[in-house]
Amino acid sequence: MSGFLAGLCVAILPLLAAGFWLGRRTGRPQHLGGLGTPVEHATFETLHTASLAAPPLRAGLTEETARKSARRLRTLLGTDALCLTDQQDVLVWDGVGGHHRSEIMDRLAGPLETGRGEAFRLRCDAPDCPVRWAVVAPLTVDDRVHGALVACAPRESAVLVRAAGEVARWVSVQLELADLDQSRTRLIEAEIKALRAQISPHFIFNSLAVIASFVRTDPERARELLLEFADFTRYSFRRHGDFTTLADELHAIDHYLALVRARFGDRLSVTLQIAPEVLPVALPFLCLQPLVENAVKHGLEGKAAPGKSHITITAQDSGAEALVVIEDDGAGMDPALLRRILAGEISPSGGIGLSNVDDRLRQVYGDAYGLVIETAVGAGMKITARLPKYQPGVHSASRLSGG
Repeated sequence: MSGFLAGLCVAILPLLAAGFWLGRRTGRPQHLGGLGTPVEHATFETLHTASLAAPPLRAGLTEETARKSARRLRTLLGTDALCLTDQQDVLVWDGVGGHHRSEIMDRLAGPLETGRGEAFRLRCDAPDCPVRWAVVAPLTVDDRVHGALVACAPRESAVLVRAAGEVARWVSVQLELADLDQSRTRLIEAEIKALRAQISPHFIFNSLAVIASFVRTDPERARELLLEFADFTRYSFRRHGDFTTLADELHAIDHYLALVRARFGDRLSVTLQIAPEVLPVALPFLCLQPLVENAVKHGLEGKAAPGKSHITITAQDSGAEALVVIEDDGAGMDPALLRRILAGEISPSGGIGLSNVDDRLRQVYGDAYGLVIETAVGAGMKITARLPKYQPGVHSASRLSGG
């Protein structure tokens, strides 16, 4: 919905600003560069300027982002000066008349409190100062005023009041998208913490119990398992990066399975079929390990009577995607119960991580990339995850750091 709002605002903004832009500039000859009529040329220029102003604002309202976008915004309005403020200070002043900063902030108390725009005459004793009027348009996100856009001009203008309001609304949409991006980052971090919390209680206890059981009977085996445990927990609780590589995730899964095999012995067998060409593919951190843990729970712990279980993990090259399949021959699940788990309605221990991983894949890649799960009671479970080889913004920490 926010993407639609942003697109709508970008589409409407040129139409609202073009008239004001033309009113100031069509009196001078223009080189249209083959773009057609003056109106078409003005629309193109406005669109282009708006597209240049948007990226900095998507990082929020700071001195740096205000500085990078202010000149573009002033160009949109065609004013002699423009400033962006937060609740306390002028973040940037672009154009002439910078000596009006303190006066502007003194007059912003009302608009910042009410969220309503205002126009007022500036007090100035400098005879050569070209700015005499200021138009204030608050910048709001979710009904909270974050600051203001202030356009300064030689004279009062109803057109400038309207144009400044529209540009301020467009800026507010960019700030809203920045806020959503930050919320998404916080959500992903919270989900990773939730996964870690799910891993911790039962897995750590069981692993340490298994290691302890070998300390006296097979010290070398206990040492090997302790190293496997250390490597897995180091990966699971790492602090950097939202993404990893398929190779690193599979390496962590190998450590996890070594500890599981030590616990269950020959009751568990695992087959891995991994295409080397998909190992560098980036994917959300801790995305596959919970699925393997789920397969272990359904394959071994979920069976009514002790028995053997087999898990198959495959990663195949599928053109523009990597296809990862995790399959077990365990107890399976009622499809209706599975749907409730994925919908977040219930969270039994047998469904550890499924809804979390499904949500994260959809957030990163889109709804078309949710988990595909095939199961029935007594028929095991097959989980398929499709991972695009390239997705904007998805890069593993090791690639970013050159490691």
